[in-house]
Amino acid sequence: GGRMEVLEEKEEEEQTEELKALEISDNLQDMETKVSVEQVCGPSDVPDFDWSSVDTSQLPSSYKTNSLEEKKLLDIADRFLQQFSHLCPDRKPLFLHPVNECGMEKFVSTTLRRAVLPYPELYHWDGCASFVSDHLTMEPLKSPITPPTSLYSPTTILKYQRGNCFDFSVLLCSLLIGVWYDAYCVHGYATREICTLDETLELCPLLRKPQEVPKEEIKKSNKYRVKPRPVLQSKFELQQEAKKAAETEAAQKSKEREEEKELEKPKRDPLYGLRVHAWVLVLPGKREVAEAFFINPFTGNRHSTADERFLGIESVWNHRNYWVNMQDCRNGCKDLHFDLGDAICWEVMLPESSKPLQLLSGAEEDKELPNRDMYELQEKEMIGLSFDMPPSWVAPLQISPREFETRYSQGRKVSLYKNAKLEKWAPYLNGDGLVKRLTVYADSDCTEAVEVREWFKNRADMLDRREVNKQTQLTTEYFSPGHSFGLKAHTYRSLETETERTMEFYNEVRADDLQKRVENANQMTEYFVGRDDFLHIRHVEFGERGKEAHLAGTRTDLNSRPIVQIKECFHRNPEKPADEDVAERIFLMTEETIHLTYHLKDYITPSKKHFFKAAAADRKGKGIVMTPEMCITYQAGSPEKEKKLLPQYKLLKKLIEEEEQLKQQVRQSEAEVLNILKIREQEEAAVKLSVSIYNTEMSEKRRQQYGAMKNKTEDELPGREEQDLDYLAPFLIQVGHRGKMTKEQALRVRDACLTDFKHRLIDKVNIIQARFEKAVEELQKQQLWFRENRDQLSAEEEDDFLTRYSEFTFRVHIVTQRLKREKQVAPQKYRALQEKLRRDPRLAEHLGGA
Repeated sequence: GGRMEVLEEKEEEEQTEELKALEISDNLQDMETKVSVEQVCGPSDVPDFDWSSVDTSQLPSSYKTNSLEEKKLLDIADRFLQQFSHLCPDRKPLFLHPVNECGMEKFVSTTLRRAVLPYPELYHWDGCASFVSDHLTMEPLKSPITPPTSLYSPTTILKYQRGNCFDFSVLLCSLLIGVWYDAYCVHGYATREICTLDETLELCPLLRKPQEVPKEEIKKSNKYRVKPRPVLQSKFELQQEAKKAAETEAAQKSKEREEEKELEKPKRDPLYGLRVHAWVLVLPGKREVAEAFFINPFTGNRHSTADERFLGIESVWNHRNYWVNMQDCRNGCKDLHFDLGDAICWEVMLPESSKPLQLLSGAEEDKELPNRDMYELQEKEMIGLSFDMPPSWVAPLQISPREFETRYSQGRKVSLYKNAKLEKWAPYLNGDGLVKRLTVYADSDCTEAVEVREWFKNRADMLDRREVNKQTQLTTEYFSPGHSFGLKAHTYRSLETETERTMEFYNEVRADDLQKRVENANQMTEYFVGRDDFLHIRHVEFGERGKEAHLAGTRTDLNSRPIVQIKECFHRNPEKPADEDVAERIFLMTEETIHLTYHLKDYITPSKKHFFKAAAADRKGKGIVMTPEMCITYQAGSPEKEKKLLPQYKLLKKLIEEEEQLKQQVRQSEAEVLNILKIREQEEAAVKLSVSIYNTEMSEKRRQQYGAMKNKTEDELPGREEQDLDYLAPFLIQVGHRGKMTKEQALRVRDACLTDFKHRLIDKVNIIQARFEKAVEELQKQQLWFRENRDQLSAEEEDDFLTRYSEFTFRVHIVTQRLKREKQVAPQKYRALQEKLRRDPRLAEHLGGA
């Protein structure tokens, strides 16, 4: 009975909260005072922005006025809204024509502006979504349960890099439509976590692992195996005990799981189902999209249309039309049909049929339309049948290479996830090239760091990624191809020498085909791939310094570790018989023995040979004295026969020579490790960033820095000016100058030099101008070809065209920037030459007052 009372009290509390929520939704003023906390649901470090201070004086006239077509569209929208309100009085008002930044009412479809930008990343939906979510700063809606009263143009949103969910969606939809996706803006409802960009209960995308398909274990039966003795114990009792233990363990795990879910479960939201949100819908049919999906513009993530976090849809629109959802959203969006041509599920504002209203004549008119007023009403209602959506009033969208590369507002973005924090930076913002860092924590309060992952770009040392395990203090660095030693990965705890570490290499660029080297204080193992001698493993064991120093050949100098053993493993060489092809050889330095093991032939055991070097050296030092006891041979599959000493002598002599070579190779490997560690310390102490030749802005900065440094060096070196070529020599020859010049000669030299330099500047600008015109002409040809052949292109051909089009657009952009820069710099260069001529000691006497 007590339990039932508790449940009833709980239900009463829930009903009370629901009634409060409904009261909040009915009274907007009360809601704004009671849930003022909801208005600061965005990131805490985002400063407030006064949108009333937006400068609209430089905006085009289309922002400040409405054309006749736009006014007619607004009239149609008002009549559509009246009919909708009359037929569906319980529905919320539609989001049709909010005001823009200039206070003008604009229909939402005309606020979309198709954009094709010259960046390959923006030719796919995930690249567009990622750019919008990174480039803009999220601002919450003023009222969480009503759509905004204004909708600014995407150009203004791009300029100030901030906006609400509707601003995000309009910009993202404009980019997607521009690259031929069937995309739509959605006005609907979502959960608090979606609307407020709260991802603290979500797993970071970088930590999500793909689901692994469990492999079925194949049990191999062996009929010759000895059967075990039977266990004299009751199987029933064992089953009961195992069953009870399994139930106890399952109950414990279930309890722990429920406790974890309870902790991770979001708090109850009194505005559940009422929170307004805007996102993007992508329908199948274009760009090889197989099924419809949602894109949350705040995160750029893709969601299924059945995602329970999206609770309902009021309307959708694109740049051509507007549709109202007439389906039941009690179960969210999972039961919705997204066939916009279905008149039962979706009510369209501008019918796609453009057939004119056919007039009836004569008696048919009198018979069918007895009331003339009724006909006029019907004619007015059918106005929209022949009305096409006006073009967008928004100016073309432009994103400069600097803005695209910088991307984040203020150059930095921080996202909080479940037990993790993700930080992103623009390239070149950090001196060490850091562009992304993921910190994983052990607790939900993000106080105890467990792991740190860092990503780098434009590093001259080719460092690409670094992972640091805070618990084991293990650091792993990953490098792109191009490092001086072919370094691919480096795992270590310390950069001190002779400590535990693993180095991986790009074996394709190394002469020794080394793939990996594992080292600690006592041993070193090297792994090879694709060697001609079929070597794939070399294992070296070292002894402690100061011990075994009396053994010959164990040390080369006082600082090296003594080599105790070298072991090499070889793959099978098909050109040799198996019992003559060495699979493993071991050089024991302390015991002065060599062990050879051959590949298996047709027997269970391999053939082996053991050489003893201790008795090999002649006492007089004249060479190797070979005796039968110095070599023990086991030949698999054949009885022991008396072996000749000459082949064994030659083999031993060869092995002794190779042993010396191996010692040298081991010392070279040790020296290479020391060299790599030294270079890595230098690279980390003074990080250098490389600049791509396509990055015009950074290249110009580097060029200016180099020029300033060069000028400084020239000023510091005396007599350097005299060593330079005389820039006046060609013009002095023209006037026949041999001694002191007259004023007339000085003026002629000055004018000739300036005229020649001016012609050179003009020729340079003309060349760039010609290239610009040619690039524009090629771009126009591509556009014309696409218009003529658009309907005949397949999806792949369309993607190929978009790729080519992006290349042409980028080429035009580069030439335009260069032409603009040359036109700006040319007058400065001309004035600099004038000043140089005025100060030239040969002309200064006559031009000082000129």
